[in-house]
Amino acid sequence: MPHTEEAWETMERVPAVRRRRLGAELRRLRDLAGLTSGEAAERAGWHQSKVSRIETGRSSVRAEDVNLLLDVYAVRDRDVRDLLRTLAGYGHQRGWWHDFREVLPVEYRDFISLETGACRARSMETSVVPGLLQTPAYAHALTVDVMPHLGRREVDALVDVRIARQTVLHQDPPLELTAVLDEAVLRREVGGPEVMAGQLRSLAEAAELPQVSLHVLPFAAGGHIGVTGSFVIFSFPRIADLDVVVLDHLTSSLCVDRKEDITAYAAAFARLRDRALPCAESAALIAGIGSEFSRMPRPTKEAL
Repeated sequence: MPHTEEAWETMERVPAVRRRRLGAELRRLRDLAGLTSGEAAERAGWHQSKVSRIETGRSSVRAEDVNLLLDVYAVRDRDVRDLLRTLAGYGHQRGWWHDFREVLPVEYRDFISLETGACRARSMETSVVPGLLQTPAYAHALTVDVMPHLGRREVDALVDVRIARQTVLHQDPPLELTAVLDEAVLRREVGGPEVMAGQLRSLAEAAELPQVSLHVLPFAAGGHIGVTGSFVIFSFPRIADLDVVVLDHLTSSLCVDRKEDITAYAAAFARLRDRALPCAESAALIAGIGSEFSRMPRPTKEAL
């Protein structure tokens, strides 16, 4: 059966990793119900291949399909039913980031969708300030440096997206963010001393929010597993098995959802956090480096 326009839009705004997790959860519930995929399909009035496509995340899922399968599996828990509908892309309005689809790669839209639906994020950053904590000036300077081929309107749009993402820290309930930052993040001069001074002041203010925990890995900590690259672990409400790891690359992001990989990244993050400075000492270091940038002379017009 061909996909309708609505189905294609739903499939586009639901990251593949979430479709796979939805399928895995539906398969688990089918197993608990003691049914084969053929028996489930027969009771739903479908062909067995449809159940297979849903369980492997290869097919978009309508709200009615999710409800029907949950009825077949005798799942009555309202929280579970609501969560699975949300994973399928229903229960919420179309994401605001869809309006920026002309400048946002699919991988970035998937990342924002995961970030928006998560209840907790654990972030390891080795090079730059996490997007959720960037100031507009820092975000603008970084975007220009990383993508010098973009025009002003595209740069402005990407900065707008970066700032709009930060609303998750102030929604009800807010996203809980635990970030481990390599000291290089604080000392890498993006946009000049004035921009960095403002960015570090903003970081210090963010560190005071109850939903934000910042830890700095000082250079004195030596080599650590985090130097191999940045990553984020997203956790979602009510079902702990839905954690997703996102790895950043130059032109895209890679989502990792194998249980053993997630366990390994979670353990690595815990080790990094333990090696990092406590929150209070991290805040003091951030403030101290920010003061260093504040005392640096501003560039003269001739230098500009």
